[in-house]
Amino acid sequence: MFRLDGGAMFGSVPKALWSRMCVPDDENRILMATRSLVIDDGDRRFLVDVGCGDKWNGKTRAIFQFEEGPYRPVPGVTDVVLTHLHFDHAGGVSRFLSDGGLALNYPDARHHVSRANLDNASNPNPRERASYLAENVQVLQESDLNLIEDGEVLCPGITLHQSDGHTRGLCWVEVSDGGETLAFPADLIPLSHHLPLAYHMGYDMCAEKILTEKAAFLSKAVEERWTVVFEHDPSVVGGNVGQDESGRFRLMTRAEIPEL
Repeated sequence: MFRLDGGAMFGSVPKALWSRMCVPDDENRILMATRSLVIDDGDRRFLVDVGCGDKWNGKTRAIFQFEEGPYRPVPGVTDVVLTHLHFDHAGGVSRFLSDGGLALNYPDARHHVSRANLDNASNPNPRERASYLAENVQVLQESDLNLIEDGEVLCPGITLHQSDGHTRGLCWVEVSDGGETLAFPADLIPLSHHLPLAYHMGYDMCAEKILTEKAAFLSKAVEERWTVVFEHDPSVVGGNVGQDESGRFRLMTRAEIPEL
């Protein structure tokens, strides 16, 4: 868990509305999860996103209220899939050594990130510079790195789709066995409270684009009855999405998803 400014998390939505759903602390911060997805097919174990990690000094730890203690790598991971390289999704990719150097937390795993997002993170614009940290980006060159493109199939049943409204080159994950589909949209829809189209983050780089991308994602999620997992929601892991009588997207049922 960590905390981010509630106003930034809901952009132009008035605090009088979002604070009913996410109660802020006395510094206007709301509680956020960093939920990773583990996909195990009996042969390979995919880990989607790695949270904030533990490479924080006292000042940043206080600002974001990161949890104490070291990052604990998930055992048996063969593939690390990074939806994008913002610190709350990629911070756990590496750790600091006692001499100040860096080491990968998953040195034997293949790392997957979109080519567009790696380019973006390597030369961040002024607005995203504080989110794309060099210790999470440059260290990937030491890994077995696969630069993915939109629509890439990592293995039968796992497809990565590119979205650019939040940040250029974000990839959301579709997992299907032919009968059921689970979708991991990352920051395309970070909280269950972001299901209404107008509810999106002030952090999003292009509001108009993310509205279009969200509408397409949610329409398909409703039509095909996907289970949607919310990476940052501290209380709702995921569920099925529907539309009410006014056409507004909302959570219809919660899904019980096992935790490691």
